Amino acid sequence: MNDDDVRNPVERHPRPDLPQQDQEHPGWTGPMDPPPDHGEESYRGSGLLKDRKAVLTGGDSGIGRAVALAYAREGADVLFTHLPEEAEDARETVRLVEEAGRKAVAVACDVRDEEQCRALVERAVAEFGRIDVLINNAAYQMAQPDGIGAITTEQFDRVVRTNLYGMFWLCRAALPHIPAGGSIINTTSVQAYKPSPHLLDYAMTKGAIVTFTQGLAQMVAADGIRVNAVAPGPVWTPLIPATLPDTKEFGKQAPLGRPAQPAEMAPAYVFLASDQASFVTAEILNATGGTPLP
Repeated sequence: MNDDDVRNPVERHPRPDLPQQDQEHPGWTGPMDPPPDHGEESYRGSGLLKDRKAVLTGGDSGIGRAVALAYAREGADVLFTHLPEEAEDARETVRLVEEAGRKAVAVACDVRDEEQCRALVERAVAEFGRIDVLINNAAYQMAQPDGIGAITTEQFDRVVRTNLYGMFWLCRAALPHIPAGGSIINTTSVQAYKPSPHLLDYAMTKGAIVTFTQGLAQMVAADGIRVNAVAPGPVWTPLIPATLPDTKEFGKQAPLGRPAQPAEMAPAYVFLASDQASFVTAEILNATGGTPLP
């Protein structure tokens, strides 16, 4: 790869056809081919989040791990959640945060449970004394190519409770502990605007996250708290081989012709939490690889 290729976003990371692969949900980083890039070798911090205290859901792998790494290298301490079966991936996130010289706290937590969400906020306050940034990133999807009739009530309930209930409960519990100057960042998706039929229930929740973000931002603006969201396009994370039947052409639909790597999402979360975004609230930062969104 020459210097022009390094700068060329089309060729910067692996492109389809990717190897076909399948995993049980929730998926793990180790078996993925090619391995995701979380910024381990590339992300360089510059003190944008010095001494901030961040709470991040779904921080064991994928976008969450990339955000945890970037926040640590920008000077933040990070408490993040993972499912019990994701403990191995969570240990690697802890290692990356601590290697950056910051405090890492990994908490097994299922955000579908209100009591676990409440306990998570209490744990964060006990560890840090406050919450400067809350990142609602945990999500669940499961492709159903056979249409709405194949979406069971059990699946629908899991998607909605993970993607919406958990976000709502955590925001409600955390806001009393977020000082002026703090922020909330939610993860929505290109699916909020351009839903894929096989991800109908997931796309629906991502649309709701956009509305929630914009409404909550107005509600807490006078308190000096900003609320924004990031809308990723296709990103190469363990959720993909664990929930989609075909990984070979994943990301090919993006105008850049490939999926994003988690490391390419992290700078958006850093910017929105930093003082550089002091006049940015109720916004959706789209990182879709060229797919135009409203």
